[in-house]
Amino acid sequence: MAKEKSKAEKKQKLQWHPAFAAALEMELLENKDDLEFEREHNLNRKPLLIDCLVIKKKKNTVIRNEIGKLFRKYNIIEYKSARDSLSIDDVAKTQGYAHLYKAYGEGIDAVRFDEVSVTLIRESKPIGLFKYFEENSYIVSNPYRGIYYIESGLKFPTQIIVGKELTHENHEWFNLLSDKVTKQEMARAIEYSRNVRSKNEKELIDAIFEVSALSNKNIVEELKMGDEDMCQALMEIMKPEIEEVVNEAVNTAVLQERKETTERAIKVAVEMLRGLNLGNTEIKEALQKNYNLSEEEALSYLK
Repeated sequence: MAKEKSKAEKKQKLQWHPAFAAALEMELLENKDDLEFEREHNLNRKPLLIDCLVIKKKKNTVIRNEIGKLFRKYNIIEYKSARDSLSIDDVAKTQGYAHLYKAYGEGIDAVRFDEVSVTLIRESKPIGLFKYFEENSYIVSNPYRGIYYIESGLKFPTQIIVGKELTHENHEWFNLLSDKVTKQEMARAIEYSRNVRSKNEKELIDAIFEVSALSNKNIVEELKMGDEDMCQALMEIMKPEIEEVVNEAVNTAVLQERKETTERAIKVAVEMLRGLNLGNTEIKEALQKNYNLSEEEALSYLK
């Protein structure tokens, strides 16, 4: 049971992280030509991965979105889903990622300390972490709603982004990763997606909706019951997911039909062999040979 739970939790995490990476790209869409995104960036040859690495192509690029105001040239992003905790140890881990990224540069000091920033993102505010900051005299500022800068105590410029506190108007893509999306917010995002022509942008939106739709099923059902155009747009967005479910159902049905067909054929064969006055031993051996059955499986048809 514990093993099954672990697999389910792992699958859930794998669903949220691609959606987060897609939402991050959509949030920074205005600077898409200025930034390079690397999902699950390998820090070295061992399986040590950064959730997302955002690289400024030009040092002096000004990021328009609030979440990118702190960015330097190399920006390490750590995303925590609603089920994940965010403690001082997680902050220390991401600082470690930043140190390793700097250390693994191509040449001595190829990545400078002042070229790296760290961002941690979580849906709700980590109260315990902020209490730790206060008790240990860290200086924390709040330049934008939902965005906190850790001004002291850390080597690299670091910000913590609280999804629930972000303004919905300026951060609608991160907002869609919540399980409390309103009908109006979902409808507005769907309407936006209908006018998207870029293949890459379309794929990013689809990745976000795949998680958002599963986390807000009641809202999706309400929209399906609404006007026909909205329902059609929603179905188009969810097409890959729907096709996957349909294909799985079809494959299951085909396998079941094949199994039933084989079972009927074996039963007919048994009756025919008995009509030839063959004993159970001979029939069992014939079934094993012709249908690749185990001895136990063959005997089950002779009862």
